[in-house]
Parts: sequence; C-alpha cells; structure tokens
Amino acid sequence: MSEKLRLDKWLWAARFYKTRSLAAEEVGKGRVQVNGQDAKPARELKLDDTIVMRQGLVTRTVVVRGLSGMRGPAPVAQQMYEETAESLHLRALAAEQRRFAGEPAHSIEHGRPTKRDRRDIQKAWNNRWSASSDS
Repeated sequence: MSEKLRLDKWLWAARFYKTRSLAAEEVGKGRVQVNGQDAKPARELKLDDTIVMRQGLVTRTVVVRGLSGMRGPAPVAQQMYEETAESLHLRALAAEQRRFAGEPAHSIEHGRPTKRDRRDIQKAWNNRWSASSDS
C-alpha cells in the first residue's frame, strides 16, 4: 500500500463507481468533495481524509481507511472506507421516504391509450363527418 493515491482511482477501487473514467467525470462535475473542498480527479488522497459524494439523490460521507489502486472484491473494497453514522442515518431516512412516496405513474392522468382506446379512436376517425368529399 502506498501513502497517497489519486481520488478517481480510489473511488473506482472502493467500488463507488463502475469505471475510473466515470469516477473522474463525477469528480469533475463537482459531486465529490474532499475535506470540505471541491476536488479534481488527480487530487491525492491520504488516510483519514473525509470524502462527501453525491450519488443520485443520496449524499454519502466516508472516511478513508485504506488505499489501494487495485479493484478487488466488494468485501475488500468496503474495508477501504468507513461511512459516518450521520451519513448512514440520512441514507436510511432517504430510503424510507422513497419507500413511502407515491408511484410516479399514478400521477399521470392520461397515459398511453389501451388497445380498446385505440379501437375507439380509430372508429371515431372512420365514422366522422367530412365536408370535403364523397357526397
């Protein structure tokens, strides 16, 4: 293990992002902070640095406990960081709010027509009065 490691490489190795380029992209968008400051992908991490990252609707706060540039199995990756108690509480709270939130599809009044609706629409178009032709 080395004493310092690039932020994007650590985020990838700790399995927060699927690829290193995706980790670098998220850091570049300002969604990751190290010790309270916006970071760049090449920022060097040290042990006990605090990382705050936004992943979708969830914000996670972790403390670096190990450095490794190799991506390994998930149990090994989870030993590289420790999530703060406050972060765990906020994630659980957000998960509960999502669970009790209404289904987004129920808010749509008129969605895609059903087969019966399409037949009725077609019948209405075929039986409509037209002033332009035939008679």
